[in-house]
Amino acid sequence: MSHKHDARSQSQNSRLLVIGTVLFYLVAALCMVMANKWVLKTTAAPLFFLFAQLVIAVILFIAAHATRLLVVPFYVDTQLLIQLAPTIGLNVVGLSFSNYTLKYVDASVYQVARGLVLPFTVLTSYFFLSARPSLRILFSCSIVTLGFFVGVFLDSIPMVLAGIGFGVASSAITAVHSVVIKKSLDVVKGSAMNLSWYTNLFSAVVMIPIIVLAGEVPAITDLFFGVGVVPKEGELSDLQTFVWGSFITGALGFMMSLASLLSIKVTSPITHMVSSAVRGVAASMLGMWLFGDIISGGRASSIAIILIGSIYYTWVKHVESQQTPKDGGRYGRVPLEDVEAGKEFSSKPE
Repeated sequence: MSHKHDARSQSQNSRLLVIGTVLFYLVAALCMVMANKWVLKTTAAPLFFLFAQLVIAVILFIAAHATRLLVVPFYVDTQLLIQLAPTIGLNVVGLSFSNYTLKYVDASVYQVARGLVLPFTVLTSYFFLSARPSLRILFSCSIVTLGFFVGVFLDSIPMVLAGIGFGVASSAITAVHSVVIKKSLDVVKGSAMNLSWYTNLFSAVVMIPIIVLAGEVPAITDLFFGVGVVPKEGELSDLQTFVWGSFITGALGFMMSLASLLSIKVTSPITHMVSSAVRGVAASMLGMWLFGDIISGGRASSIAIILIGSIYYTWVKHVESQQTPKDGGRYGRVPLEDVEAGKEFSSKPE
C-alpha cells in the first residue's frame, strides 16, 4: 500500500514538474518576444542585438557561479566543441532568423510567420527518429499548413516577403534544434544547465565574425555615435532603448534558455513545440495591445486554424501513445514517446 502511495506521489510530482516547466517557459518566452520587438523596432543591427543578449546571459551565468547559485564547468576541449557544434550552429542561425522574422513582421503575426513549426517537427521526427506519422497526424499537419497559407496569402494586410522567408527557415531550424538538443544533453551528462551555458558562451563567440560579415558595423557605429544617441523629449533614445532592451532581454534569455532546455528534457520535442505555439497565440494578443498591431479577419482566422491543428495533433499524439502494438500487421505501432526518445525499432515485415 505504501509502495502504491509513493508511486502515485512520484507520478504527481513528475506531472507538476512538467506543468511548471512548460508554464515557466511560456511566460519567459512570451516576455522575450515582446521585449525583442520593442528593441527591433528601433535598431538596424539585429545580429549585434542578439550578440548583446548572449553576452549578458553569459555574464549572468558567471555571476551565478561566483555567488554559488549555480555551478558551471569552465573546461573546453576539441572533442566537446565537435560534439556541441550542431547545437551551437543551429542555435545561432535559429535565433538570428527569429530576430529577423520579428523585425520584419508584426508581433501579432509572428506565430503565423513561424506557423510551419509543427509540420517541420513531424518531418524531422520522421527522418531523424524514424517516427512514421499516422494519417491523423498528417491531417493535423495539413490543418496547420492551411492556417499558414491563409495568413500569408489570403489576408487583406500583406506580410513582408522577407519576414515570411525568415519565419519558414526559422521554423525548420526550430524543429531540428529540438531533436538535436535532446541528443546533445548526453554530451554534458544530462545537465540542461551546462548545455545552456556552453550554448550561450560559444554562440556569443560565433556571432562576432557573423556580425562583421553581415555588414552591421556601420549600423553599430551609428547606434553609439549617430543622431539616435540624443533622445527626443519624453522618449528614450535609440541607444538607451538598445541598452535597456539588451539588459532586459538578456536576463529573460538567460531564464528562457534554462526553461526551454528543461522543457525539452522533461517533455518531448513535440510538447515543447506545442507550448511554443500557445505562446505565439498569446503574443498575438499582446502585440495588438502593446504595439497597436492590427488583427484582421485573415490573421485571426490563420491563428485560430494553426491553434486548432496544434490542439488536434496533441490529442492524436496522446491517443496513439496509449495504443498497444497489434500483432498481425506488417509494421508494429510503437508509442510516440518511445520514438521521440530515439529508441530504434525494426521496420521489417513480421
